[in-house]
Amino acid sequence: MATTIRKSVISSLARAKSGHLGGSLGLADIFTTLYFSVLTHNPLKPKWTDRDRVILSIGHVAPVLYATLAHCGYFSVEELQTLRKLGSRLQGHPGREHGLPGLELSAGSLGQGLSVAVGMAIAAKMDHKKHRIYSIHGDGELQEGSIWEAAMAASHYKLDNLIAIVDRNGLQIDGRTEEVMSLEPLAGKWQSFGWQVIECDGNSIEQLLSAFGNTGTAQNKPTVIIAETIMGKGIRSIEGDYRWHGKVPTTEKAVEFIEQLAKQ
Repeated sequence: MATTIRKSVISSLARAKSGHLGGSLGLADIFTTLYFSVLTHNPLKPKWTDRDRVILSIGHVAPVLYATLAHCGYFSVEELQTLRKLGSRLQGHPGREHGLPGLELSAGSLGQGLSVAVGMAIAAKMDHKKHRIYSIHGDGELQEGSIWEAAMAASHYKLDNLIAIVDRNGLQIDGRTEEVMSLEPLAGKWQSFGWQVIECDGNSIEQLLSAFGNTGTAQNKPTVIIAETIMGKGIRSIEGDYRWHGKVPTTEKAVEFIEQLAKQ
């Protein structure tokens, strides 16, 4: 399924001729694990009160969210080909105002998602609800101060129904995160803010299943999964190349990339 989602991401971006490919490919395994194995959700009832919530804080990787939602059955796979088109429900960044089922947050400006997730987690506690909040972040996004304000609040309010996922590919739009603004020791930072920290290979379904299975084991603590991924995962010629952060393949290259995936 992760391979199928990657193919859909490539196809939709090539048709749109714009968008963010690298991060979307790197996150495919995380989204597949979440939506097909971990989440409590119902594509036929997208507003079901007891559903788990997924907050995509890094809105520019919307293509992988859209592809996952489509293959889950929230809407038709054919609609993926309308990505970034005028009047489409699938805009460059997710917008709830467009009426696409499965979206929990209109995202674009980085650093805001964790604060929204904290609010949702507090609300769930107040209403005595059992659903969980999953918040997905880029590692470059962690350079935003608002992330750490939210992290502090999550620990203070003992939000053990909140799971943050960090896409730790080590890259951002200008290059390596450690050269742009160092994040290490990243696990230690989260621990010092009072979070349970789980580290794993974010491109291994087996390790991701284990990581998600261990969330919530620390009572009264929020959990962060630091998932090491490869930007552009699945296409060897672009893997680990930050220049593919916001670059899309030509139609010819898209065919080549999809053929590569088919052979894996």
